Amino acid sequence: MQDEKVFIEELLNPKTQNKAFQVLLHEYQKPLYHHIRNIVLNHDDADDVLQNTFVKVFRYLKDFKGDSKLFSWMYRIATNEAISFLNQKAKKHNTTSEAIQTKIVENLEVESYFDGTDIQIKLQKAIHLLPEKQQLIFKMKYFEELKYEEISEILGTTVGGLKASYHHAVKKIEEYMNSN
Repeated sequence: MQDEKVFIEELLNPKTQNKAFQVLLHEYQKPLYHHIRNIVLNHDDADDVLQNTFVKVFRYLKDFKGDSKLFSWMYRIATNEAISFLNQKAKKHNTTSEAIQTKIVENLEVESYFDGTDIQIKLQKAIHLLPEKQQLIFKMKYFEELKYEEISEILGTTVGGLKASYHHAVKKIEEYMNSN
């Protein structure tokens, strides 16, 4: 992609906005979808959250300060939107977001968009048992193969803290996989 500052100017300029936003969608739609899907797990929910994410990106782009990369800023929005979505879903069903996620993980076996094997379903169950922040860090590092520095920008946490959280997550997942 071209120089990020120039690209952001194109996104903000009414004359070049539509074309620039098409480029933005082309570049980020798939990685953001996968990131969101790793959090909400359900395909239809991920599509809804992705749409909300792009609406917010478009609405708040004028407030983007450039303190981080555009990629990191958008991932932060997607992460917050996915977590908010799960929390709203839980509130609507008068339960906790953990209970909602448990139900989603249990339903993975019948979801048509999830073609995972038994081991993949077992891995999702193990991940679900982690604290929320460890889940996010593990998914971003393991599934999305993001660098610690990128995750640090997205989550606003130190690289050292991320490495420790990822290490603890891996240990817990290994224990679960070996004992179940």
